[in-house]
Amino acid sequence: MCGILGVVAQAPVNQLLYDGLQVLQHRGQDAAGIATIDGNTFHLHKGNGLVRDVFRTRNMRILQGNAGIAHVRYPTAGSAVDHNEAQPFYVNSPYGIVLGHNGNLTNTEQLQQELFLEDRRHVNTRSDSEVLLNVLAHELQDNTKKYRLDIKSIFAAVAGVHLRCQGAYAVVAMIAGYGLLAFRDTYGIRPLVVGANITEHGTEYLVASESVALDTLGFKFLRDIAPGEAVFIDFEGNFHSQQCADNPTLNPCIFEYVYLARPDSVIDGVSVYETRLNMGENLADKISRIWPQSDIDVVIPIPDSSRPSALQLANRLGIPFREGFVKNRYIGRTFIMPGQAMRKKSVRQKLNAIGMEFKGKNVLLVDDSIVRGTTSREIVQMARDAGARKVYFASAAPPVKFPNVYGIDMPSRHELIATGRSDDEICREIGADKLIYQDLDDLKEAVRKVNPAIKYFDASCFDGDYITGDITLEYLDTIEAAREAGKALKDEDIGQMDLNLAINE
Repeated sequence: MCGILGVVAQAPVNQLLYDGLQVLQHRGQDAAGIATIDGNTFHLHKGNGLVRDVFRTRNMRILQGNAGIAHVRYPTAGSAVDHNEAQPFYVNSPYGIVLGHNGNLTNTEQLQQELFLEDRRHVNTRSDSEVLLNVLAHELQDNTKKYRLDIKSIFAAVAGVHLRCQGAYAVVAMIAGYGLLAFRDTYGIRPLVVGANITEHGTEYLVASESVALDTLGFKFLRDIAPGEAVFIDFEGNFHSQQCADNPTLNPCIFEYVYLARPDSVIDGVSVYETRLNMGENLADKISRIWPQSDIDVVIPIPDSSRPSALQLANRLGIPFREGFVKNRYIGRTFIMPGQAMRKKSVRQKLNAIGMEFKGKNVLLVDDSIVRGTTSREIVQMARDAGARKVYFASAAPPVKFPNVYGIDMPSRHELIATGRSDDEICREIGADKLIYQDLDDLKEAVRKVNPAIKYFDASCFDGDYITGDITLEYLDTIEAAREAGKALKDEDIGQMDLNLAINE
């Protein structure tokens, strides 16, 4: 997953984009980048790491201009080690374009071949975002007359992108000399919203992955960008929009509501916080139904995203809710660990149990989801070590059984604890005394209860139903093999960094 921003303002935007990236930091911690435009000159700075580490005062000073885009990245395709794959990406033909992308294309290999053999364009990284940028550039060139862009040709180019690109994509791009372009894939899988700020000098517009960025930056939420729709804001601040797809449908990623998005965001007319409360209610009703004589003494959330669900579950069951874990918010990401290329950091460095809330009690732990199960296993053991008599575990999401191919870096099938295992087997694997999963229908109902207009979802990581219709077993095998190769390459790269560090010491 990634976070994207795009703004056309009446004053310098470097600080605004930096602040916006910090608000969206939860969507990507591996790399960050900002591109601004001053006249016809792009200014770009990007690199690996958190926003606060990538940008220094000297970097901010060069990011001049009243319009720009920004990106935080969590790798879904390509390499997390290669700083060249940080976004935004830039291409100089036909007009000069910078682009940031949230999502994942599912026909990247086909597009790479088309770009090289037919469009005569070279892609220099393994990133699908650079592929998407070059497809957009080619479509812009193909849809112009005498190389002069207008609104009609820009929207025609986006329509061409929709016809060629498969998968999930929410995009912000700047075209030198013209303006800011934003668009969303025809299924509306990844979120994208637009807001406005009226100033004495004119109206400013901000496009972002989540509404929380609009709130914190002083912009008024206008609406979600619709599936297949494109929005274009020229550098004079004129706003244009058009539907660029023939048969768009809204299929938001349901995992956004479970975990990815901030609880204070509203996505496709749905409060993320309210859906998580509903998840807790539905989970409580399931516990009452299948376990009417439960002996749960206390409900404890696993910080942070499961807290609303756990609170509502406890209220619904009439069981005390307690904070049993304290989260260390100052643990940094460890990139280099001498002597071992990739060492799994113990969850105990990020969470610590409050013993009095566990000692002698039957505890129900509530988490947003269970993916690999390794973290769940260690947390269950922490509860036992803190003195819990019995440890029950509830997941606000159904079992994660399938990879996500639309922009979430989810493990291969053999790494997912729910693949090929029953609930009882998973319960034994994580060491719990009882395990309760949310039902998928109840999860969908938790979202629809807030916005009944949403009929469909991308819930592929739960049910294996890939809504774009182009995902086969062979495709999953291919991407999982590429994932394993990428992990090996990353281990090798970090191992070399360890060696260099040891030599320098």
